[in-house]
Amino acid sequence: MAYMSQEGYDTLVADLKRLQSVERPKASAAIAEARDKGDLSENSEYDAAKEAQAHLEDKINKIKIAIAEAKIVDTSRLSTDAVQIMSKVEMTNMATKSKMTYSIVSESEANLKLGKISIKTPIAQGLLNHKVGDVVEVKIPRGVIKLRIDKITIE
Repeated sequence: MAYMSQEGYDTLVADLKRLQSVERPKASAAIAEARDKGDLSENSEYDAAKEAQAHLEDKINKIKIAIAEAKIVDTSRLSTDAVQIMSKVEMTNMATKSKMTYSIVSESEANLKLGKISIKTPIAQGLLNHKVGDVVEVKIPRGVIKLRIDKITIE
């Protein structure tokens, strides 16, 4: 089961519809076009089109599973007492005094450009269940960083 926001769920559903209604027919058309070019045993265009279709079907199946296993989080019932999924956390790196803000989301919703990190990342795992004012040590690939939690909100 994967917890996610309504927005994340809606995005997955929209992606699935697009893949099924737009990308799947394109893949079928590419295979048909390549097939029309003759001998399939030496037709690299046909092989590439079949491989692209297989990747597309795999992606569709993964999204279907994610949708089936999704548990939409009712953000109105969440608390800002401690960090949890769907928390937006403002924090300070104690070594550099730099400020950063991340929202902790499901893996399928993670987007670093938008400041959304997966709940499975080391930083999110280190912050979970901690409160405002806590200084947490988070083990990241480059070592250990100390982060002070300055504010917790729910988006």
